Amino acid sequence: MAAVAAEARVFLEVRRRLQSALLILGVPDEGGLPMDVCITPTSLQMKSPGGCTELWLPAGVRLVPSSCRGLRHVAGDGLHLRLQARAEFCTKLISVFNQRSQAQECCTFYCQSCGEIIMRNRKLLRVLPLPHENWGALVDEWCCHPNPFANKPLHPQENDCFTGDCFFLVNLRRDLQQPRPEVAPVETRCLSSENHLKMKPKANTKVICKRCKVMLGETVSSETTKFYMTEIIIQPSERNFPIIPRSQFVQSVIAQCLVELSSARSTFRFTLQGHDGKAYILLWLLNSDTLVIEALESSTSIKKFPLLEDLLKADSSSAWNAVKVLYQPCIKSRNAELASSWESDVSVHSLTLPSATCLELLLILSRSNATLPPSLRCMNSFQKFPEIQGEPWKSAASLLL
Repeated sequence: MAAVAAEARVFLEVRRRLQSALLILGVPDEGGLPMDVCITPTSLQMKSPGGCTELWLPAGVRLVPSSCRGLRHVAGDGLHLRLQARAEFCTKLISVFNQRSQAQECCTFYCQSCGEIIMRNRKLLRVLPLPHENWGALVDEWCCHPNPFANKPLHPQENDCFTGDCFFLVNLRRDLQQPRPEVAPVETRCLSSENHLKMKPKANTKVICKRCKVMLGETVSSETTKFYMTEIIIQPSERNFPIIPRSQFVQSVIAQCLVELSSARSTFRFTLQGHDGKAYILLWLLNSDTLVIEALESSTSIKKFPLLEDLLKADSSSAWNAVKVLYQPCIKSRNAELASSWESDVSVHSLTLPSATCLELLLILSRSNATLPPSLRCMNSFQKFPEIQGEPWKSAASLLL
């Protein structure tokens, strides 16, 4: 796939399941109209007084030129039109979120931010998903006798790894005599015989990386630690640490988490809260079959419709598999009433992450929203639904799969 340097911008959003595409052709600021547009099954070409832009579609993506309809000009965007498209589904998607294939292998746990080794050569004999957070209530309904699992927390054994919605539970018994991540004590007021403050750690304390001081998880018990999936990379011990841009890793983990949960539990609304219990973001998953294609080689197009700066530096490809979401920030008491109603709604699923990661994700969503064509940044039509009334919902399509 290649693009010839030009002044025009091209933005193509393909929906695989619907076999449709939205094409936005940005009008050059200097040249303006007239413009010649040529659409073939495998490429797009725009000619204007300012130059020529040519975009070759990735393998497996085909357009139907005869199906073009709805041509209109939108101020700030350019020309909009819709047409049929055929795109193959990616069947061999490498999941960062679902790392359960590591069972029976010797694995090494790394800090994703700096590459520090957290656990070395740990053989995981069992990698098991944890039950739903409300499983205890379901057992009460199923059993004709008192719940035999009541007040019995699920803790992994030495060679176990339990996976939750967005975290791992591992047993650190074997690592007690080895260098471990730091446990950050929390300062609380405690009167002593000398009548001064002492450091008293809470029951669940933060686990931080020794090198970069990023929060990796929390201690659950003396031997069990919860590591958040957004902070840890698990690799077979014979492989080296993979260098992945932080923003790319975070959004890939969150996107795949949302897709799995929506498929398994038929829930599409999520509250992202920090480890401090505060809600940071409300997310509404719209679809997970989006393919976004842009002409990236043109300097003008990069300024106008860049999807993610990290990817422009790391990969010359102009196509991304993405999930499309609506989001609302909840920081600084924004959307407090809406967040409160979602928290009490049983159809809304809550995800807990380090507070710093929630802010990172909010920044990623804001950047993505700002770089979309202006007409795609808000979805005011959703205002008619009472459960999402409030500020206009913002759209972001750059949570990469």
